[in-house]
Amino acid sequence: MEFRTIVDIPDPGFRIGPCEEMLFVGSCFASEIGNRFQEEKFRAVVNPYGVMYNPASILHTIEKIEDQSFTTAILTLGTNHIYRLKETGEIVDNCQKRPQSLFTEEELSVEECVEYLMKVIETLCQMNPDIRIVLTVSPIRYRKYGYHGSQLSKATLLLAVEKTIRNFGQTSFVYFPAYEIINDELRDYRFYAPDMLHPSDQAVEYIWQRLSEVYLSDEAKAFLAEWAPLKTVLNHKPFEPDSEDYKALMNKTMLKVAALSEKYPNFAL
Repeated sequence: MEFRTIVDIPDPGFRIGPCEEMLFVGSCFASEIGNRFQEEKFRAVVNPYGVMYNPASILHTIEKIEDQSFTTAILTLGTNHIYRLKETGEIVDNCQKRPQSLFTEEELSVEECVEYLMKVIETLCQMNPDIRIVLTVSPIRYRKYGYHGSQLSKATLLLAVEKTIRNFGQTSFVYFPAYEIINDELRDYRFYAPDMLHPSDQAVEYIWQRLSEVYLSDEAKAFLAEWAPLKTVLNHKPFEPDSEDYKALMNKTMLKVAALSEKYPNFAL
């Protein structure tokens, strides 16, 4: 008997190669997944201007990035709530611990979210016309909006993502169901951090595995298999770092690292 539902992950129509240049922008969930790619030696830029939760703030980050030819961008939307500075009317990305009285809080409509996302995609395509863009919705709930309000916010984002992808109608712009995997497949507080709002490390690792299965090329998977034992050795903290046995192990490991660099030119420690 099957005691859980499995979320299907549609074929994105492309594959991510080993050590590719990638961009991750969005909520703290984007940072967690982006950091996981960095651990596996993808050349990933992760939230270079800090965590961004709403489509407008994600656009602000994309606009600040210097012209760089990323092959894949993964954008994670957290909320449709924005904050405007009363004095200027501008949407701020971070209140910087300034008094709440200086800001007004608003909720972006589906259409407004789509407008910002379209600008994000257009800006990324100016950097690289062949870029692949993956849109996701963060599974992290926002207690400060109330749980019903948090669900309404996620629903707005989900509708906006669907409409944006339909507007472009290209296989290089896809949706990855991280939100559904947490809520419909794992669906258990065992997979949440102690605050009961954020996914646990185990849940993030599971989403990484599900994404890898579908999105990574065979060459990338082969690279990960070769890199895994070397990563384990390099991350190990020895009891006797000056021992001859450890020195011999490190010399052997570094020879394998050098061989991996020759095999995969984009690989670097």
